[in-house]
Amino acid sequence: MEQKLEVMEIQKFSVHDGEGIRTTVFLKGCPLRCPWCSNPESQSLKKQVMYTESKCIGCLKCTKACRYNAILAVEGRPVFYRNNCVGCKECARVCPAEAIRISGKTMTVDEIMESVLKDKDYYEATGGGITVSGGEPFTQFEGFLALLKACKEKGLNAAVETTGQVPRKHIAEAEPYIDSFLYDIKHMNAQVLKKTAEGILPEILGNLKYLAEINPDKITIRVPVIPGFNMKEEVINGIYDMALELKIKKVSLLPYHTLGKDKYARLGISYSMQEEKMLEKNDLIPFQRAGLARNLTVTVSE
Repeated sequence: MEQKLEVMEIQKFSVHDGEGIRTTVFLKGCPLRCPWCSNPESQSLKKQVMYTESKCIGCLKCTKACRYNAILAVEGRPVFYRNNCVGCKECARVCPAEAIRISGKTMTVDEIMESVLKDKDYYEATGGGITVSGGEPFTQFEGFLALLKACKEKGLNAAVETTGQVPRKHIAEAEPYIDSFLYDIKHMNAQVLKKTAEGILPEILGNLKYLAEINPDKITIRVPVIPGFNMKEEVINGIYDMALELKIKKVSLLPYHTLGKDKYARLGISYSMQEEKMLEKNDLIPFQRAGLARNLTVTVSE
């Protein structure tokens, strides 16, 4: 039986998710719950209704199309009972204003590869390829592994963005098919990470050490720099020290941004970081310099 995956989005011409021009395949499902997450719709494996209230014209066609009591009319407006939603997409299909869309599409590995291979010439010309991201790609392991194997068969460079919070046996099985790891390290304090993002630091660092022992040059440590959480010299320097200990040379700093904030409202959930302002690249230059002084290759994303 052909493997299928729950896909959030396929983004063409990505230039920030690995070397060269890439196609990034965003998969649904993630074990972490980072309050700054810019893709909150990637956390659940389920298909999810995303509703833009400002677009709604109040026709209530969605309430009539829904057979599962997931959308009811209340005072002339649709009200969403998301726990009842089965992801049938009927509400989005009948909405004339496109105020509703469903996050999540079930795709076969062949369907994903058909989309990815359309730009193979660009990958070959720029040293790019495919990047599998999320969420956490390892959450859908069987389909994810099948996708990696398909990439290898077609000669595509495959990068994977991961939280590292995955079973070791899955890391070991997938590693031979992965050309580079974009490996998130968010904090070096286990209690802080657990409380803030439901992260399990011993598992994350254990998997990182395992991969570094195989080939540290395949790894870029990615650090989302978040005000009030890890935007501190002692935290970032601790990550640098760990990278040096594991002989990992590359670190990428990602400035906190609020570009996904509106998605929370569309999912019917609150955004807990309303008071925090976006960071600029220049805000992270001092951290970059500290890493460069340690002979690390440190970049700051735009």
